[in-house]
Amino acid sequence: MTSTVNIKNEALKNGLIWGAVNIVLFLVTWYLVPDLMSSYWYAAISFLIGIAFAIFFCIDMRKKVGGYWTFGQALWPIFVTFVLAMGLVFVFNIVFGKFIDPSYPEKMKEMVLTKSEATMKSFGLSDEEVSKAMEKTNDNLEQQFTPSFGQAVVGFGISAVMYFIGALIFALIFKRSNPNPFANPAETYTEGS
Repeated sequence: MTSTVNIKNEALKNGLIWGAVNIVLFLVTWYLVPDLMSSYWYAAISFLIGIAFAIFFCIDMRKKVGGYWTFGQALWPIFVTFVLAMGLVFVFNIVFGKFIDPSYPEKMKEMVLTKSEATMKSFGLSDEEVSKAMEKTNDNLEQQFTPSFGQAVVGFGISAVMYFIGALIFALIFKRSNPNPFANPAETYTEGS
């Protein structure tokens, strides 16, 4: 049976869906319970949702190409899905903070700094140590929430590398060899054009 699925289009579609879900989650949280944004719960929930989407999309794409794909065949569609989802959220966050809700960067920095200071004090750090750490944290947050163009490009590049490493891991986990060594790969997998 010949599969006519275009895995490149599937990867793009999956990345767009995943990115859109992340943006909706962000907007709902920001407008309904903004204090949750700086919590470990929000980070944990976002991480678990991300893992669930990654697993679902990997299994779904493998199934759509016939149930079998090599590491090489799996890597690029997985990476495209991952990096597109991340890229959408990355660009959206910058646009959101600059044009949609300019109070977002300052409010987020304030929430994160307050939580960071409380955490450092709970560890028993001296006021001088807390002050130095808070200064560094403030600089990092400034780059994160109001990056220059160069900082945004570097941040995106670093994130893309991290997502590529994630794609490598997922491709290793979700590759599946065809038990029929005489099967014609073109019958089960087409990359499309």
